[in-house]
Amino acid sequence: MLNIKDFLKSEVVPALGCTEPGAVALAVARARKETNYDKIKQVEALVSANIYKNGYAVGIPGTKGLKGNVIAAALGALCGNCDYGLESLKCCSDSDVEKALQLIKEGCVAVSVDPKRTGIYVKATIITEQHSSECTIEETHTNITKIALDGKTTFLKYENFLKKDSEKKDIPAQIRSMTFRELSQLIDEMDQEDIDYIFKGIEMNMTMAQLGLDSSSNFGLEVGKAVMKLVTANNLPSLLHRVKAYSAAAADARMSGAPLPIMSSAGSGNHGITAILPIYIVADYCNKSRKDTAEAIALSHLTTSFLKSRIGRLSPICGCTVAAGAGAAAGITFLLSKDFHKAERAIEIHLSNLVGMICDGAKETCALKVGTGAYEAFMAALMALQGKDLDVPQGFLGKTLEETAKNLAILSNEGMGHIDSILIELLTKYL
Repeated sequence: MLNIKDFLKSEVVPALGCTEPGAVALAVARARKETNYDKIKQVEALVSANIYKNGYAVGIPGTKGLKGNVIAAALGALCGNCDYGLESLKCCSDSDVEKALQLIKEGCVAVSVDPKRTGIYVKATIITEQHSSECTIEETHTNITKIALDGKTTFLKYENFLKKDSEKKDIPAQIRSMTFRELSQLIDEMDQEDIDYIFKGIEMNMTMAQLGLDSSSNFGLEVGKAVMKLVTANNLPSLLHRVKAYSAAAADARMSGAPLPIMSSAGSGNHGITAILPIYIVADYCNKSRKDTAEAIALSHLTTSFLKSRIGRLSPICGCTVAAGAGAAAGITFLLSKDFHKAERAIEIHLSNLVGMICDGAKETCALKVGTGAYEAFMAALMALQGKDLDVPQGFLGKTLEETAKNLAILSNEGMGHIDSILIELLTKYL
């Protein structure tokens, strides 16, 4: 049975850079480990449409502005350390970047898309003078399911489907089988260790936000800085803009490849920014205790994972705005009311507002969406705190939050399933 510590260990973890090219780098690094590091002849990665889209134009940390899955794959082969998971490129140096660019220039690195694959899928292949190795990642960004060397399988997570079904369910699957109220009650289990871990995430994400707001920095569109100019006083309107400014600034820096880790949520760093920072900014303004703050942020993470477990780890819908934004709405509401019913209403209000926002890949303009998600999460919380219930069902909202999440999944995966293929066509026509 799922507990809060297992949840946090699985769903709330540090990540360096965007998690999609991070998964590419991880898969390549793990494949490279099998080859005894002899001279590289070819690096290839076959990825799902979602991975391809999200990693296409996003900054890679430690590369001074270089972007995309191809440079991530090259660096994964040259300096990636698979033991660091989604931080596999944290030891990247300027020399490594130069070698990676040379490898790419020589035509030795290729990343291609399998249009039939959705969600998380990376199959990395390394060909060296002596060996050929493969590593496959599926379902979640760090879930290595197969490793092979010279055509022989050296690791297979699931030998067959029956064994896979009989093994203990992974965390997202457990979350998918739980009601929102069952999941939200995990916050009652939190101890001091969990509170400290939540605050570790706050510190990481606030550091990224402060970097994005620093007057000497120049990240992306500088959305956070632009919004911060509206913060003129220590009152509610300025608090609303402060929430948006800090959240957007963190995304400004992260999407531009700032070499700092972020605390992610449900497999995404931008989800982590949206799920954490709005609640912390409000909690700090209201002088809330560490315990109250940590419980509210934990509820935000739980809400984000509740929705993402239904719509998928990667989806046509913008998860940082819609799912993590709903998490922030729930967290702020619970922080100020300790009322789960009102938190549920805040989720419904937020989803009703932003459900149609699409994900067109990770890039600098994600800061706009993260800022919007944070801002509207606060507005949804303020409306829910008034205590008026929504008349459901209406639109895609069901009679229960579980029905709403199911309907959201149908909208995303069936109603909007064609969006990713169209976006990839638009992206690749410029190659």
